[in-house]
Amino acid sequence: MSHFVTIHTQIRDIDALRDACGELGLALLQDSTARGFATQSTPGQYVVRLKGPYDIALNRASASEPFVLTTDWWDGHVAKEVGVGYGRLLQAYGIHKTFREAHARGLRATRRLEADGSVLVTLEGGAL
Repeated sequence: MSHFVTIHTQIRDIDALRDACGELGLALLQDSTARGFATQSTPGQYVVRLKGPYDIALNRASASEPFVLTTDWWDGHVAKEVGVGYGRLLQAYGIHKTFREAHARGLRATRRLEADGSVLVTLEGGAL
Protein backbone atom coordinates (compact mmCIF):
# COMPACT_ATOMS: atom_id res chain seq x y z
CA MET A 1 0.00 0.00 0.00
CA SER A 2 1.37 3.40 -0.98
CA HIS A 3 1.91 6.07 1.64
CA PHE A 4 2.56 8.84 -0.89
CA VAL A 5 0.26 11.89 -0.78
CA THR A 6 0.14 14.64 -3.43
CA ILE A 7 -0.83 18.27 -2.85
CA HIS A 8 -1.21 21.08 -5.36
CA THR A 9 0.76 24.27 -4.68
CA GLN A 10 1.69 27.45 -6.48
CA ILE A 11 5.39 26.60 -6.85
CA ARG A 12 6.42 27.84 -10.27
CA ASP A 13 9.92 29.24 -9.70
CA ILE A 14 12.50 26.47 -9.31
CA ASP A 15 15.32 28.93 -8.58
CA ALA A 16 13.36 30.35 -5.63
CA LEU A 17 12.69 26.79 -4.45
CA ARG A 18 16.38 25.96 -4.80
CA ASP A 19 17.22 28.98 -2.62
CA ALA A 20 14.62 27.90 -0.06
CA CYS A 21 16.04 24.38 0.02
CA GLY A 22 19.54 25.79 0.50
CA GLU A 23 18.34 27.90 3.41
CA LEU A 24 16.89 24.76 5.02
CA GLY A 25 20.07 22.79 4.33
CA LEU A 26 18.40 20.55 1.74
CA ALA A 27 19.39 19.61 -1.81
CA LEU A 28 17.15 20.03 -4.85
CA LEU A 29 17.86 17.35 -7.46
CA GLN A 30 16.63 17.28 -11.04
CA ASP A 31 15.14 14.14 -12.64
CA SER A 32 15.47 11.96 -9.57
CA THR A 33 13.48 9.58 -7.39
CA ALA A 34 11.91 10.39 -4.02
CA ARG A 35 12.25 7.80 -1.29
CA GLY A 36 9.24 6.62 0.69
CA PHE A 37 8.23 3.92 3.18
CA ALA A 38 10.17 0.65 2.92
CA THR A 39 11.32 0.37 -0.71
CA GLN A 40 8.61 2.57 -2.19
CA SER A 41 9.67 5.46 -4.40
CA THR A 42 8.16 7.94 -6.82
CA PRO A 43 9.82 9.80 -9.70
CA GLY A 44 10.17 13.57 -9.72
CA GLN A 45 11.09 16.19 -12.26
CA TYR A 46 12.71 17.66 -9.14
CA VAL A 47 13.25 16.02 -5.76
CA VAL A 48 13.90 17.73 -2.45
CA ARG A 49 16.41 15.34 -0.86
CA LEU A 50 15.71 15.28 2.86
CA LYS A 51 18.15 14.16 5.54
CA GLY A 52 15.76 11.49 6.84
CA PRO A 53 14.47 8.39 5.04
CA TYR A 54 11.87 10.13 2.81
CA ASP A 55 11.98 12.86 0.14
CA ILE A 56 9.61 15.21 -1.71
CA ALA A 57 8.94 14.78 -5.45
CA LEU A 58 7.87 17.76 -7.59
CA ASN A 59 6.10 17.24 -10.89
CA ARG A 60 3.88 19.25 -13.20
CA ALA A 61 1.81 18.30 -16.21
CA SER A 62 3.02 21.19 -18.38
CA ALA A 63 5.25 24.26 -18.22
CA SER A 64 2.23 26.47 -17.53
CA GLU A 65 1.09 24.41 -14.53
CA PRO A 66 2.42 24.81 -10.97
CA PHE A 67 4.32 21.92 -9.44
CA VAL A 68 2.56 19.38 -7.26
CA LEU A 69 4.43 18.03 -4.24
CA THR A 70 4.31 14.35 -3.40
CA THR A 71 5.75 12.76 -0.28
CA ASP A 72 5.28 10.01 2.26
CA TRP A 73 4.08 11.63 5.51
CA TRP A 74 4.32 8.40 7.52
CA ASP A 75 5.83 8.70 10.99
CA GLY A 76 6.50 12.45 10.79
CA HIS A 77 9.89 12.26 9.06
CA VAL A 78 9.05 14.87 6.40
CA ALA A 79 7.14 17.17 8.78
CA LYS A 80 10.14 17.18 11.11
CA GLU A 81 12.33 18.65 8.35
CA VAL A 82 10.01 20.92 6.35
CA GLY A 83 7.05 21.45 8.67
CA VAL A 84 3.52 20.10 8.75
CA GLY A 85 1.96 20.47 5.30
CA TYR A 86 5.37 21.62 3.99
CA GLY A 87 4.94 24.77 6.14
CA ARG A 88 8.60 25.80 6.59
CA LEU A 89 9.49 24.89 3.00
CA LEU A 90 6.58 26.87 1.54
CA GLN A 91 7.32 29.82 3.84
CA ALA A 92 10.98 29.88 2.74
CA TYR A 93 9.89 29.54 -0.91
CA GLY A 94 7.48 32.46 -0.55
CA ILE A 95 10.18 34.64 0.96
CA HIS A 96 12.71 33.83 -1.75
CA LYS A 97 10.11 34.31 -4.50
CA THR A 98 9.20 37.70 -3.03
CA PHE A 99 12.86 38.73 -2.88
CA ARG A 100 13.40 37.70 -6.51
CA GLU A 101 10.32 39.60 -7.70
CA ALA A 102 11.27 42.67 -5.64
CA HIS A 103 14.80 42.66 -7.04
CA ALA A 104 13.45 42.37 -10.60
CA ARG A 105 11.36 45.50 -9.96
CA GLY A 106 14.24 47.47 -8.46
CA LEU A 107 12.97 47.19 -4.89
CA ARG A 108 14.95 46.38 -1.78
CA ALA A 109 13.55 43.58 0.37
CA THR A 110 14.37 42.84 3.98
CA ARG A 111 12.99 40.27 6.37
CA ARG A 112 12.69 39.89 10.09
CA LEU A 113 11.82 36.73 12.00
CA GLU A 114 9.02 37.39 14.47
CA ALA A 115 8.75 35.73 17.90
CA ASP A 116 5.85 33.55 16.71
CA GLY A 117 7.91 32.13 13.83
CA SER A 118 6.30 34.27 11.15
CA VAL A 119 8.47 36.38 8.88
CA LEU A 120 7.90 40.07 8.22
CA VAL A 121 9.03 41.05 4.71
CA THR A 122 9.44 44.75 3.95
CA LEU A 123 9.81 46.21 0.45
CA GLU A 124 11.36 49.63 -0.13
CA GLY A 125 12.09 51.90 -3.07
CA GLY A 126 10.31 52.67 -6.28
CA ALA A 127 6.56 52.84 -6.68
CA LEU A 128 4.64 49.96 -5.16
